[in-house]
Parts: sequence; structure tokens; C-alpha cells
Amino acid sequence: MSEPYRVIVIEDDPDVAFYIKTVLTKQGCIVQTFHDPAFAQQAMRLYEPDVVITDIEMPGITGIQVIELVRAVRPGTPVVVMTAHVSVDYAVEALRANADEFLTKPIPSADLIAVVTRLADEFRRAKASMPDPEVVLAIGAHPDDVELGVGGILLGHRSAGDAVHILTLSRGGKGGQVSERQTEAFVSAEMLGARLHLEDLPDSEIAENEPTLSLIAKVVAEIRPTIVYVHSDHDMHQDHRAVHKAALLATRAVRSVSCYQSPSSTVDFRPNRFVAIDEFLDKKIQLVQAHKSQVAVSRAHTSDALLAAARYWSRFGDGEACEPLEIVRDSGDLSFGSADVALALKAHRQAQASQLSQ
Repeated sequence: MSEPYRVIVIEDDPDVAFYIKTVLTKQGCIVQTFHDPAFAQQAMRLYEPDVVITDIEMPGITGIQVIELVRAVRPGTPVVVMTAHVSVDYAVEALRANADEFLTKPIPSADLIAVVTRLADEFRRAKASMPDPEVVLAIGAHPDDVELGVGGILLGHRSAGDAVHILTLSRGGKGGQVSERQTEAFVSAEMLGARLHLEDLPDSEIAENEPTLSLIAKVVAEIRPTIVYVHSDHDMHQDHRAVHKAALLATRAVRSVSCYQSPSSTVDFRPNRFVAIDEFLDKKIQLVQAHKSQVAVSRAHTSDALLAAARYWSRFGDGEACEPLEIVRDSGDLSFGSADVALALKAHRQAQASQLSQ
């Protein structure tokens, strides 16, 4: 017996939400309702739905904006937009925002069941056709290190449906207030959709052996990463070099390990892969600048510096913005395209349309 379809309903009218939940629950679906759309992203991470149903007009936000929030967390998730307005303009706006279906209230129960069942089935079939997602671990000595080095690449992994973990080994006490910096680290990780593993080694005194090695090894054993990003050894900061050496030992069984650039990298930093991050560059800047305490004291955190670096490295790669990597062990494709559930879903629908036309 297949697992019940999971559905999230975002609707500020409690009567409509209750009706939808009642109809779908009777069909065996697991339904979670939310009257406040501000919980949309949190709900996506917690329940991982097969279908999202949202009203097109709610206080403070539109259904169109909800689609963007949903897809930012879980790309390709089918979204059904509802409205009480029988208007072509509403339908066009919803479909342009990549809604999968548009339903007009009051919604007949048969139509609701048919739409949800079809979309959920398509979504699961598309996911089943995809390769297993990667488990990505980005390791940094201080809060903001990985966002500066591979923020765009990590956003690409999340867009592809990969699980992203950040291991930060100190709380950055030499660069600001610990409480402030650790809060910023959690905010940035949440924006990224990553899980933050935050340790408390002394800033500027991180050792290249114990306890650093054991802390990294513990996370590696827990999450079993398939891809690791870490500091380069070609770096002026002693913490960065120590974390690099400890990480290479702790991740020696991981098939893909790459080193990223930091603001303190030396001229010996010699990247041999350049990953295009054009569509993620603006969001990377937001991740870096979520570390507000550092923006005022570090030129590396400014938009101009981040843009300039990405533009410079694009000379050696594709697109107009790249992040550079020194490859320790080769992982193959880092273009993020192979695990995109949205593309898999599109391919599934095209195949179905082709069969129907024959």
C-alpha cells in the first residue's frame, strides 16, 4: 500500500480550509492547514508535501508570493491556486507564476480530489525517476566562511533538492559578539534551507588535530556526506589552514572534496573548477549580508566585492558569475541540473502528453 499523499492547505478562511481538509482526509490524504501564510516555508520543511493548495488573496501576501516561498524550499512542488473571483486575469497571473492548477470557489469535491490526486501522483513519479539527492557538507572555521566561499554553490544544491549541512567550528568571538554572530549563522542557514552544526572551538586557536578532527568526523559519521566543501590550505588565516587539514583526514572516505576561496586566501590558491552561480548570485549576497555584524567591518561582505569576485572568476567558467574550487577528489557534475525535480516533473508531463497524442 502506497504512503498517503501529504497536502498543505494555506487558506485564511477557516471554513474553506476545513472543507478542503475534510474532503481530502476522507480520501486518505494527510492534510495540514495553515491560516497564516507566514508559516509556508516552515511547513514545507516540516511536512514535505506532495501538493500545496493556497488561496490567491490573503492578508499581507498573495498566493503568487506563496508559490515563490514554496518553490524556494522545495523546487517542483505542485501548487494549486484557489480564488473566489471568476476572472481570466487571475488565472493568467497564477499560471504565469507557475501554478499547476487554478480552481474557482466553491470547489466541487470531485474536482478537488481529481486535481490533488493527479498532481501528487505526477510529483511522486517524477521524484522516483530522479537520482538520489546529494548530501552536502560545507565546513568553515567561523560563521560566514562557507557563505562567502560557496554560498552560490550551496544555493544550487538546495535548488536541486540536495540536503545541505553547514559545520561551523567556532562562534567567531574574535570578530564580534558571540551571541550576535551565532544568531546570524542560524539566520543565514535558515535562509539557505541548510542544517547548521555549530561548535565552539576558540576563535583563532583552532587545532589541526584534536579536538577539531573528532568534531568533523562526528558530523561526517552522522550525515554521511557525498560532497564536502572546505577551506583551502592556501590561506593566511591559521584557523582556515587547520580546518582544511583536519577535514581532509575526517573526510577521506567521501567521494567528492573541494576547497573554496576565502578573503584571506593567498596567491597560491589555484582553482581548477569554476561553477556558474548566475541565478543564485543575488541570494548569495543576501546570505552573506545576513551576517550583519560583519558587513560594517569587512569589505569582503559588500555587494560590490561579492559581485566583482564572481564576475572575475567567470572569465574561466560559463556564465557571468562563478565560484572557484580547488578539487581534491572529483565529484563529477556540479551543475545541479541532474537532480532538479521540477525538470523531472516537466519531463514526466511531456511524456504523458506524447502518449495521449499518439
